[in-house]
Amino acid sequence: MASNSDKGHAKNVANFENLIEFCTRYGQAYNPSREELKLTNLQTLLAEARIEISNCSQQKISNDNATDARAQVFAGLKSLGTRIVNALAASGVDINVIENARSINRKLQGIRASRKKANDNTSKDGDVVPAKTISSSQQSADNQIEHFRTLVNLVASHQLFQPNEPELKLTALEATLQRLTVANSAVIGTYSLWSTARLKRDHLLYNDNNGLTVIAQAVKTYVKSIFGATSPEFRQISSIEFKKVEY
Repeated sequence: MASNSDKGHAKNVANFENLIEFCTRYGQAYNPSREELKLTNLQTLLAEARIEISNCSQQKISNDNATDARAQVFAGLKSLGTRIVNALAASGVDINVIENARSINRKLQGIRASRKKANDNTSKDGDVVPAKTISSSQQSADNQIEHFRTLVNLVASHQLFQPNEPELKLTALEATLQRLTVANSAVIGTYSLWSTARLKRDHLLYNDNNGLTVIAQAVKTYVKSIFGATSPEFRQISSIEFKKVEY
C-alpha cells in the first residue's frame, strides 16, 4: 500500500498534468517568454516526474521484498543459537567454553541478565526465582550476524563439537551464516537504491530553482498576468494545489 507521502508526490504530478491541460486550452494566449514555462518544456518536466515517481516506487518495492526475505532467513536464528549452545554443552567441552557460548547466545537473543538485589530473587513464598532479563541494544541485523558468526567460530574451534543433526553440523551453520549475510546485503543494497531514487525525485519536484512545484506556481502567476486575478481562466487553476511533501 502506498504511503501518504507517496500519494502526495503523485498528487503533485497529477495536478501538474491538470495544469498543463488548462494552459494548452488557452491556445495562443498562453505564450510565456520564460523557456521553462513553455508548454513543450512543461510536458518534458511532466514526463521526467512520472519516470522518477515510478522508479522510486519500484525501488521501494525491491527494498520491501528484500526486507521481507531477510526476515524469513532470520526467523529461526535465535532458536538455532540456543540449539547450538545445548549441543555444545552435551559434547563434553569445558564448562568455561559453555559459559562463553551462553554469553554469546544471550547477545544473539537480545537479552542480558540484570543485576538484582539478593532479596529480589525470592518470591513471597520463599522460592528462588530466575533473574529477570532486559533487552539489549544489539539486535540490528548486522549485530545478529556478528553474534552468530562468533558462536559458529567458537564451536568450530572445538573438535568435540560433532553433532549428528544435519542442521547443526558446521557446514550447515556456515551455510546459514552465508544466507544471513547475503540477505542482509540485499536489504542494504536495495535501500541505497531507494534512497538515491528519493533524492532524485525530490530534487525534480521540489528544488527551489526549477522544481516542478516551483514551476507550477510560476505558471499560475503567468496565467494571472495574462487574464487577471479575477478572470475565469485564473479561477480554473488557482485552486490546483502543489505542496512540498517530505519523504
